[in-house]
Amino acid sequence: MGDIHLEEVKDTPELPVEVIVYILSFLHASDRKEASLVCRSWYDASQDLRFQKNAMFCFPASASSLELVRGLSRRSRCSLIISQLDGFSMSKSLLLEVGLCLGSKLESLALPGSSITEASLLTLLPCLTSLRRLDLRGLDSLFMSGAFLSREEHRQQVRSALCGLEELDLSDLRYLSDLTFNRLTSCTPRLRRLSLSGCHIAFEFDPYRGRPVGAVEASSALLSLRNLKRLVTEQKSTLVALDLSRTSITPESLRTIAQIQGLVLEELRLHGCKELTNYSIEALVKHQPNLRRLDISACTELTSRSVEAIAQGLKSLTHLSLSRDWRITEKGLADLLSVSSLKSLDLSECLHISGAEMVKGFVGPDPTRAQLETLSLKSCTYIRDLALYSLAQFLGDTLCELDLTSCVNLTDLSVCAIATYLQRLVVLRLGWCKEVTDWGLLGMVERIQYELDNKMKDKGPKFTRTFGNMGFFKPPHLSFEDRPRLVTQSDLEQLKQQAGASLLALNRLQELDLSACSKLTDSSITQVLRHPDLHRLSLSMLPEITDESLALVARHCRSLTSLNLSYCPHISDQGVAQAAPYLRRLQHLNLSFCNKITDRSLFYLVQHCKRLRTLDISKCKNISMTAMDLLQSQLPSLENVSCRLIGGFDPNFRI
Repeated sequence: MGDIHLEEVKDTPELPVEVIVYILSFLHASDRKEASLVCRSWYDASQDLRFQKNAMFCFPASASSLELVRGLSRRSRCSLIISQLDGFSMSKSLLLEVGLCLGSKLESLALPGSSITEASLLTLLPCLTSLRRLDLRGLDSLFMSGAFLSREEHRQQVRSALCGLEELDLSDLRYLSDLTFNRLTSCTPRLRRLSLSGCHIAFEFDPYRGRPVGAVEASSALLSLRNLKRLVTEQKSTLVALDLSRTSITPESLRTIAQIQGLVLEELRLHGCKELTNYSIEALVKHQPNLRRLDISACTELTSRSVEAIAQGLKSLTHLSLSRDWRITEKGLADLLSVSSLKSLDLSECLHISGAEMVKGFVGPDPTRAQLETLSLKSCTYIRDLALYSLAQFLGDTLCELDLTSCVNLTDLSVCAIATYLQRLVVLRLGWCKEVTDWGLLGMVERIQYELDNKMKDKGPKFTRTFGNMGFFKPPHLSFEDRPRLVTQSDLEQLKQQAGASLLALNRLQELDLSACSKLTDSSITQVLRHPDLHRLSLSMLPEITDESLALVARHCRSLTSLNLSYCPHISDQGVAQAAPYLRRLQHLNLSFCNKITDRSLFYLVQHCKRLRTLDISKCKNISMTAMDLLQSQLPSLENVSCRLIGGFDPNFRI
């Protein structure tokens, strides 16, 4: 019978590759990756160019990387991130191979965590004739001597190759100076995006010469405002994005750049520029009204006056970050949300935000309003159920990502509102929302009626689906010592009749964070975490969940690539044994401080989780160093293992 079956399979005609490509086009990237392992024809179909948009190959410098680079030569185009390059022969050989095999095909190159020499890079750059993005972030070894591209013949070679470069990242370069900056940017005449984040730029005063910046000669010690202005002026016809985050840019300096005649910026990042004031933002808005993306997070001197200026002047704005702008209040948010083009708003750690003005922005007389796709209210502790309930209704058609981490006053009512109205959510973060209980995830709001007459008996808890009219009742008060009442089987039967109110309704979820929602138990986790497309899940610091939750989550969420179970004291080897066979896609796992985990769990991971890249087993006192060494030898894909204080021993400790 077996022979007959094999013969039948052999005679079955293969599907045309075009048909397989069409089938794969309906799959998510992770599912497509799994399908590519079926057979050679499916693998070839998965390599179709329609699936290769923005594909990035990341690998460290090593002997095995040489063969990888040669294999990539079959592709029509590619992008590389090569880490850990140095000045030794292996790195030089690898860069030489990249130039020979991929020179005319490479579109993007990044070299993080490297310490290469000028000579090594100059053997490569002239070969990269199709390069569109170059990331030299943090490569101080190139600029320390000040001699980079000092020879005209080298500049001509590099200029010929990089004349089409559009993006240049020079972030975090301590030794970047006017001279080296001029030499490099003279080879890139058509820049669209430039990043100088974290660079030491002298905007007003030259500390080396002890005088204001503005001298005619170029400095060999630092990068000056005068030089930056010169570059922006020369390339204003193409430059649309500038990143000056974490620099000491002053209000006057920002105004000087913003008012360059003919400059039309679409994106500006000023994260952590602590000297900026409302005046500088008003001047920016006046001179650059076409900005679409603006990041002024951690600019701690800004107030709501800046928000009002942005709302009135930037009518094409799509992305705005005000994170950690602690002086911003509710004022101006209603006007901001009337900007119809706004799609992403980050208000995380804006401590005075309650959401009331945001709601007004949606219910005002103006029919135009923001179509938010991403909203972050992380650590906005004044956010309450009423405001979030209203926002959920207004944003139900568009919102895909919602971050409510550390919104400590939100309760089950908010979770029910999210599950009911925000069913397009792909990312939901509820970490540290400690008032959320099983009832919220299950879609049932507990209402306890307290009798004033002590002679009357307590009528017990009641449940309602009509949580929309929140004015009719208040959520139950739970003291700090109270623990949530366990959900019974009859309660679960009610859940089945309430489709749409529980977390099950969010069937598009790919990331969920429930960290430190300490009132959650197996009762809800086992019932509602059934999301086949879920990739990232954090159940960290849930002291009540057990192996039952881990096993059922693994069975119903088989696309998981990242799972955090740290500080879950009841998770044991039995749970890992039941879960591991279903977690074949898992790449990142955190089991730190899970004291019931032993060497047996590592054996299950070796057996089933072949793609594991990072593992944290810190403070797992029952895991031995021998088992950890065996794990690393058996999983070649494992890049990083955090094993501090396992078995009571700290491998990082030195006498």
